[in-house]
Amino acid sequence: MNVAVYDDRACILGEGPLWHPLRRQLFWFDIMGKRMLTRDAEGPREWSFDRHVSAAGWIDEDTLLVATETDLLRFSLATGEARHLVPLESDNPLTRSNDGRADPQGGFWIGTMGKHAEEGAGSLYRFWRGELRPLRDGITIPNATSFAPDGQTAYFADTAAHVVWRIPLDSDGWPEAAWEVFLDHRESGINPDGAVVDAEGHLVVAEWGGARIARYAPTGDLVEEISLPVPQPTCPAFGGAALSDLYVTTARQGLPGDAMDAAPLSGQTLVAGTNWRGQPEHRIAS
Repeated sequence: MNVAVYDDRACILGEGPLWHPLRRQLFWFDIMGKRMLTRDAEGPREWSFDRHVSAAGWIDEDTLLVATETDLLRFSLATGEARHLVPLESDNPLTRSNDGRADPQGGFWIGTMGKHAEEGAGSLYRFWRGELRPLRDGITIPNATSFAPDGQTAYFADTAAHVVWRIPLDSDGWPEAAWEVFLDHRESGINPDGAVVDAEGHLVVAEWGGARIARYAPTGDLVEEISLPVPQPTCPAFGGAALSDLYVTTARQGLPGDAMDAAPLSGQTLVAGTNWRGQPEHRIAS
């Protein structure tokens, strides 16, 4: 699978790629740069914020839900207007948002973490029908938020714990049973970062520090991987006309100079053509 540069704007910490199925357009974030980026027919575009932004879901063709370090916003792509929806740990200046994704029932899951990855400082929440409800606390680095095609299973990782969980969901999309360990990387030290589930139900995971995207069957077996020219991939997203192009955000945060010399594409957004097919990103119920 050939890997190419999709966008050469270097992000300190690229994250949250979202392929908008109506616009057929990719949006992503530079968390430390406090900006949301995209490309359209006229070329590269971006929006700047006064606080960290990290993830989004789509509400309609011209409106995104955007997660910031203090709240969830309703953001107009047409005008750039941002309207506050609900606070997100706005009383805690030590945390920020990180990974997030819409679920098949129209909810939006968003994780928080310490700004310096303090152990256990973060939490996982679900926004649904105007209400933000906590699901789990004691999280260090929330990642891999993704959903099986049947809507009955969620996946979630704490990168610092080297574990990905599988979470049974009820018909409204709420966890209904104990979390099960799906991938246990504690011995190998693999760092599961952002993830997405493809149309066949395989979990496609960016592995921070591993310079690869790994594809795991619903059994938890590794079935395929894509090697990347950067050590710190952060999150994949399927897009393109057939949802078979895999976009990957990456990071240069924390890399020493010699590592940057060896991997100069770090922080840029990559794309690989695959023989896999993704699911369309789910719409957030307004």
